[in-house]
Amino acid sequence: MGHDIALLKPGSQKQLYGNLSDFELTAIEPPLWAALLAAYLRQKGFSVALLDAEAEGWTREQAAAALAEAAPRLAVLVASGTNPSASTMNMLGAGELMARVKELAPGTATMLLGLHPSALPERTLLEEKTDFVCQGEGFHTLPPLLAALAAGGELPEIPGLWRLDASGRVAAGPRPPVFADLGELPRPAWDLLPMDRYRAHNWHCFDDIARRQPYAVIYTSLGCPFRCSFCCISALFGRPGIRYRPIADVVAEIDWLVANHGVRNIKILDEMFALDEQRVVALCRAIAERGHDLNIWAYARVNTVTRPMLEAMKGAGVNWLAYGFETASRRVLAANAKGYDLGQVDAVVAMTRQAGIHICANFIFGLPEDDYDSLQETLARMQDINAEWANIYSVMAYPGSRLHATAVERGWPLPETWDGYSQYSPRCRPLPTDSLTGGQVLAFRDYAFEAYYRNPRYLDMIRRTFGLPTVRHIQRMAEKPLARLHAEPYAGCAGPQGPTP
Repeated sequence: MGHDIALLKPGSQKQLYGNLSDFELTAIEPPLWAALLAAYLRQKGFSVALLDAEAEGWTREQAAAALAEAAPRLAVLVASGTNPSASTMNMLGAGELMARVKELAPGTATMLLGLHPSALPERTLLEEKTDFVCQGEGFHTLPPLLAALAAGGELPEIPGLWRLDASGRVAAGPRPPVFADLGELPRPAWDLLPMDRYRAHNWHCFDDIARRQPYAVIYTSLGCPFRCSFCCISALFGRPGIRYRPIADVVAEIDWLVANHGVRNIKILDEMFALDEQRVVALCRAIAERGHDLNIWAYARVNTVTRPMLEAMKGAGVNWLAYGFETASRRVLAANAKGYDLGQVDAVVAMTRQAGIHICANFIFGLPEDDYDSLQETLARMQDINAEWANIYSVMAYPGSRLHATAVERGWPLPETWDGYSQYSPRCRPLPTDSLTGGQVLAFRDYAFEAYYRNPRYLDMIRRTFGLPTVRHIQRMAEKPLARLHAEPYAGCAGPQGPTP
């Protein structure tokens, strides 16, 4: 037996991102959750292998072979990305990969872990070819499981562990608590990963589009206290809430990444970074005092960001903030528990730009109350804000979200395969709304993407802000067609204001 445990981040870039994967548009992000678990288990005395199939460019067969070669007692596929939406789509081929590991190394136990397995533990156990499913973070589940596997014999009841008992019935341990004190967690095991292979999002580096590497992610908190209907993040933690990491630990990790890997581009992957003004200011001032040349982006919220936060963030090297504007319709916004006033948006946009910070604007087309008029209203608002980057999503009922529960209850069509939850996959299948089919929503989303990134006003702003090389990069990106199996252009919307029929 080579290792007690091997943790693998899967990779299916071509299936998940379609033609965009060939353009190097997508980021390749270090797997925080796998690295965090690897470090924790190593600290507990277990022998750990940490593998990243996406960064290595492995096929499914190569990933299975790498897991088998590590010769672990337990092989774990970690289906979690640095965005809640990444977990479900990363389940693509999970069962087949685990089955192949069993063929190559028959004595190896297998497990699926991550946000998606936490949201659907019983279904994951029954549908995928795996011995175990972990519900929750894994900190309270993996150590006792590894100890029990080493001892042999009957497995005890373990918090968070789902399995089939000797009679083939589902057996589930109690839901484990979250890890209470993040200060007790070690730095993620970045030393076990190919850090030279990771690259930032293209927009994150619009100021120097050829300088997307090296790249790292860090966390300063875990969880989110809000309850947006379309978000699934709480499925991993069991309930809304937020825990903070000690500021000194965050700064020390940045120091380590800069010293050991020359990192400049960093994503703060907290679900809600700009929340507590006092903490954000203290943390950003501590980072600024280190004097590193950093290019950071983080998530913010319209109704929590403040001017002192923005000034401190800019001083620390935060050059981009991602805001979840979602929709321009008051009616749609109120129905989805987003919790901010649309009247705040203009002031927040102006305040952010005055601080010298660029905006990544997140919009969602196809919330249940959306109709064609509200989609048009949102597109017009997107173009009015004219953010330096816009993430333009169609609504997916991600397992673990309230929307998924609603979709199941009402019998709405869901993607047939897990890659159908990827925004860019040919199989992408958004939810229908009360008045539009999912295919119509998807067609409008793709139309809005093209309308935004080919808008002369937008391209002129990019030229003045970042220069012609970035403009040309965006133009090449906008020329990439997306194959769609479920798009249905809305027949009543011909003409310059909507998709052609």
